[in-house]
Amino acid sequence: MEWVIVTGDSKGLGHEISKKILETTNLGVIGISRSSTPGRLELQKKFPNRYEYIHFDLSEIHDIKKLFVNQIKKFERIVGLVNNSALAYDDIASNMKYEPLLNMYNVNVFAPMLLTKHVIRQMILYKIPGSIVNISSISAHTGYKGLAMYASSKGAIEAFSKNIAREWGQKGIRSNCVVPGFMETGMSESLNNEQKQRIYNRTSLKKETDIESVAEAVVFLLTDKSKSITGTILHVDNGTI
Repeated sequence: MEWVIVTGDSKGLGHEISKKILETTNLGVIGISRSSTPGRLELQKKFPNRYEYIHFDLSEIHDIKKLFVNQIKKFERIVGLVNNSALAYDDIASNMKYEPLLNMYNVNVFAPMLLTKHVIRQMILYKIPGSIVNISSISAHTGYKGLAMYASSKGAIEAFSKNIAREWGQKGIRSNCVVPGFMETGMSESLNNEQKQRIYNRTSLKKETDIESVAEAVVFLLTDKSKSITGTILHVDNGTI
């Protein structure tokens, strides 16, 4: 069986991506997250032979090699990686603190980079063309108060993704980014309705981005339907202005 790794798949967008892969393709999913949820258990029950869960905290950067060697490498035919897991550190720049900033970069930038490294090596070893999809954020393209630090981490992963596409295209390995607009997920729970509406008003469609639409875009980039697409940044953001 061919497998796709999806990080942060226990809830929100990550869960929707895993579900969409399992429902619409023949691929297996290796979900990596630090928490177990009813949604994850549902996938495990519904797709017992195609869904594998690994409990791991991606902020533990120094253990990622061990994670791959001990728990992921055995799956052999890994054809996709979705770097979805993210940590938000929201504050204005003048209040910036090093420790939470570093922790955010560990999860949002360094963990995806290291996972990409090991996945590429696996694809080369088994001569498998594959697809890497990095989940970015609309905040990397338009300013929001309090999101400068978070946006910088997503800007870093976009630059990394584009250069991975150039480095490894000749091996049949593609790399793309999906940029979701503002969605109703756990990361938005702290905002009140007025704050959310101000964000929606900055979009052409004047509403929140549909999470299923974002997941569909990710699955498209993982499959051969997008075999000529690499090095791109695909916006699924309701036309954010």
